[in-house]
Amino acid sequence: MNNKKYVAYAVVFVVLAVLVYLQFRTWQNFDWTRFRETRPHKWIHIVHGTLLIYLAYVVRAFRWKIFLRPVRPEASSASLIAPTIIGFTGLALLGRPGELIRPYLIARRQNLSFSSQLAVWAVERIFDIGAFTILLVSAIFLAAGPRSLPFYDRFREGGFLLVALVAAISLGAAAIHWQGEVIADWVEQRFSHLAANLGHKIAARIREFRGGLNTIHGPLSLIMLILLSVLMWFMIIMSYQEVAHSYGVAALNIRRSQVLVLMGASMIGSLVQLPGIGGGSQLATIAALQHIFDVPPELAASCGIMLWLVTFVAVVPIGLLLSHHERLSLRKLSEESAQAEEVAAVEEVS
Repeated sequence: MNNKKYVAYAVVFVVLAVLVYLQFRTWQNFDWTRFRETRPHKWIHIVHGTLLIYLAYVVRAFRWKIFLRPVRPEASSASLIAPTIIGFTGLALLGRPGELIRPYLIARRQNLSFSSQLAVWAVERIFDIGAFTILLVSAIFLAAGPRSLPFYDRFREGGFLLVALVAAISLGAAAIHWQGEVIADWVEQRFSHLAANLGHKIAARIREFRGGLNTIHGPLSLIMLILLSVLMWFMIIMSYQEVAHSYGVAALNIRRSQVLVLMGASMIGSLVQLPGIGGGSQLATIAALQHIFDVPPELAASCGIMLWLVTFVAVVPIGLLLSHHERLSLRKLSEESAQAEEVAAVEEVS
């Protein structure tokens, strides 16, 4: 397991090294002195942006409370804030291995199975993608801001593709919700001959995901989950805008509807990250600032790094304080969650 992890890190490192080389090769006249002198001039915007990110974590915890309502109606939003913040701290410091800390902690504290909270975590991803799509498509097709940007036609095409993706995911989720057992049985029979227990494993994941969908208990809960998801992502949009405006320069006077394009680049870049370092997100954001918003390289680099610090790393100090207060080790939690995932997979197969 560790060997696979090290190989994955090595591949990510090589990819990031190539991206860094390509990026800086385009900056033939990059002024390092100017870069060191480039910093926000209105720090109150940085404070506002950080507070908005913290508030988004609170909204995320409240959203998880709605998911828990069928099985733990007595669970409070306050009890979910600490696991949420500690979980995202683990993600920031450990990378993908820390991603399971949040559902693991919630399962342990609410006395629920880890597999049930993994299912909730998967369903939560659908709401995140859907909410971001709603905001992005609204900006691309309804707002005037993105139309003034270069590559607007490509943004429109990307918007159509994203809508198609979300529609396909939604239809798939609806099919699993209504006919999950039938689909799982078919998959189990269809793929069982390809590899040992492959069909059973896929079928188990389908049943698990269906269990996560069952946490949406009625139209009112669905509406609340959608509204909370859109609200949370709108807060993140405002945080991005606050950071950009903190520099007090015309080049970074980005409209709110245009911020979504910048966020999209950051999210795509985040697919290639090193634990505790990041890399892909910053590079993608810097490239978007430079090539889409025509921001000078030094200013784009400074703003890209500051955006990463505020929207992704700012949770770390509070998360470390909470984990220290509760005598929790992030690395140990990451190992325990990985082991729990393996145990859940074995139990599903057996």
